[in-house]
Amino acid sequence: MPTTAHKRRGLMFVLSSPSGAGKTTLSRRLLEMDTHLALSISVTTRPRRSNEMEGRDYHFISETRFQEMVRQNELLEHATVFDYHYGTPAKHVLDRLTSGTDVLFDIDWQGTRQLSRVAREDLVSVFILPPSMKELERRLRTRAQDSDEIVARRMSKATAEISHWQEYDYVLVNDDLEATTERVMCILQAERMKRPRRPQLESFIRSLK
Repeated sequence: MPTTAHKRRGLMFVLSSPSGAGKTTLSRRLLEMDTHLALSISVTTRPRRSNEMEGRDYHFISETRFQEMVRQNELLEHATVFDYHYGTPAKHVLDRLTSGTDVLFDIDWQGTRQLSRVAREDLVSVFILPPSMKELERRLRTRAQDSDEIVARRMSKATAEISHWQEYDYVLVNDDLEATTERVMCILQAERMKRPRRPQLESFIRSLK
């Protein structure tokens, strides 16, 4: 049975990358491997894609509802990406953290910066880089979800996104999916064991004396 020394508040674990660099694939792998990790489901005004499911990938909402959530401070962070709005509902995340569950975020640098302002002590951020811009474009075209115009826009935006790499706690190059997954898991495990995240540790140590 776990001792009270292992009890802790959950953490916010952020993965960011340019579109196509692998953050969504990595997120899915982490969720499959770790039952103590829950995905933060964002709201978005973007239309649902054919392979997406309401409540699993996003909560798809109207522009009116999104603006209402912003006005009522129901979002921990929100950003505009390619003309659509995205945001993180606050209550679900905060309830998970309080219960000791870690929450995984698949968001961009704008959202990460906002989370850092409101909850820096709970935040661990990882930026995923592609091995090259040529490989990034190849991945975008291989997945065949977007038109040539959208691929060009994503490539143009990637340089600007990469420029924010220094704002992150960790930076990884996703040149091998298996190896990158292992590195991300190592970061998560180490961050969970950090002393400041384990408030019960002090009382446990007193009990040993």
